[in-house]
Amino acid sequence: MKTRITLAFGLLLATGAAWAQESYPSRPVQMIVPYPPGGNTDLMARALQPELSRALGQAVVIVNRGGAAGTIGDAQIARAAADGYTIGMSPNNPLTAQPHLQSLSYSMESFRFLCLVYDNPQVLVAGRGAPFQDFAGMIAHARSGKEALVYGSPGQGSTQHILMAALLKAAGVDGLHVPFTGAGPMATAALGGQIQVFVESPSIPTNVGLPILGVFGSERMPALPQVPTVAELGHPIEGSSAGGLIGPAGMPDAAATALERACATAVASDSFRQAAERMNAVPRYLPGAAFQERFAAESTMNRTVLRDLGLAQ
Repeated sequence: MKTRITLAFGLLLATGAAWAQESYPSRPVQMIVPYPPGGNTDLMARALQPELSRALGQAVVIVNRGGAAGTIGDAQIARAAADGYTIGMSPNNPLTAQPHLQSLSYSMESFRFLCLVYDNPQVLVAGRGAPFQDFAGMIAHARSGKEALVYGSPGQGSTQHILMAALLKAAGVDGLHVPFTGAGPMATAALGGQIQVFVESPSIPTNVGLPILGVFGSERMPALPQVPTVAELGHPIEGSSAGGLIGPAGMPDAAATALERACATAVASDSFRQAAERMNAVPRYLPGAAFQERFAAESTMNRTVLRDLGLAQ
């Protein structure tokens, strides 16, 4: 009898565990965005949010945790309970560049990669009232005096900072770098004339109405056919801001699978793609394993680039 009771109790526990896994999610899911509101990552997260909520059958609640080039928010994702109820929308930089620039509480191994959501070529953007109208004018202005060119970035060592530093180095000029806590505050400063130029995803200048001088891509963007690539301007430099959903390492496979499946549905939805198109953003889905592989390769490449620029620790 005792054996029978033990077996029955074990079966009950196993059934209960399976039911708990199958019922994920049974409550709202928190999505941490590691930047302030208004930046590219935040805009892409908010475009995805309603479709992801619909696919999961539960509300997805966005929480902005900006600062330190995205590392504060990503650190919070890494140390969250690995139950599937705290995830994040992270771009590449806090994962593939910042670990080479500063000592952090996390590494690539601290996360469960769920899905890539977007892959946006970066663009060179002029601030309101900038004393130049095109790339040639920007370089001429930079040569007019020490620190004459004032440029912003969403953080020291951000993807945008790396691209701008590489471009200025290739052009043989310098500038005064002003770092911000994210793309939203940086765009506000550009609108106010506090910075003259910056690099960002096309969703930012499209959203605030600032002129685009060049595209850091292998070819012109269909949505911006009149804007030359940086390569056409004489400097073959490419870069993109890619981002997707991650969670803390150790997340249950059932939760990760449900999130990956819901993400695929959300990225493929007409609603998300139309929202991305309005921002000149590029939706792109990759499942978790391919997403992680892509960011791991980029991390290796960034280590070399940052050392060449004298930025790596």
